[in-house]
Amino acid sequence: MPASIYERELKGILEGDVNVLKRVIKRCDAETSRKYLLVERMPFLTVRAAGSLGFDLLAVRGEMAFPIEVKSSSERSIMFTSNSSREVRQAELFLDRCERSGLFPIYAFRLKNGKNDLWRTFKLGVDKVSRNLETIYRALPELDKTRQNNYVLRWDNGMPLGDLIELLCTPPKTG
Repeated sequence: MPASIYERELKGILEGDVNVLKRVIKRCDAETSRKYLLVERMPFLTVRAAGSLGFDLLAVRGEMAFPIEVKSSSERSIMFTSNSSREVRQAELFLDRCERSGLFPIYAFRLKNGKNDLWRTFKLGVDKVSRNLETIYRALPELDKTRQNNYVLRWDNGMPLGDLIELLCTPPKTG
């Protein structure tokens, strides 16, 4: 499947698109389904930016904005050196643009042909994060690096998308 299929899937999830959510949660357990469905009440405005800006999606809601790069594989890890370092250069450009604008980059890794929550999320570390994004930033795991200092996405080390949605869509407890 072309990568754009997964970009559209993630876009639909984050927008709270009922048809996309129904399709995605068919393969999820009850707890993961519950987490995914939280986004219906608090959806994001999500714009595809593929190819033009160095990332695939921009998800915005209120004072939150997340540039997202979508990756997919049937393998449980993606090495950023596999395409003559194109992914490494892209990650560095993505990181630079986010740091200059006060955002942090998110990578969403879609595992093909798996079960339950097939999405994992990661961040690229930045020096400074706006106050309203600190909790989310701290919760997300950072992309791993190899001994050669190249990025690698390890699906098993990522935060399940359902957990990120729950964090983003559950109002803070007061009192």
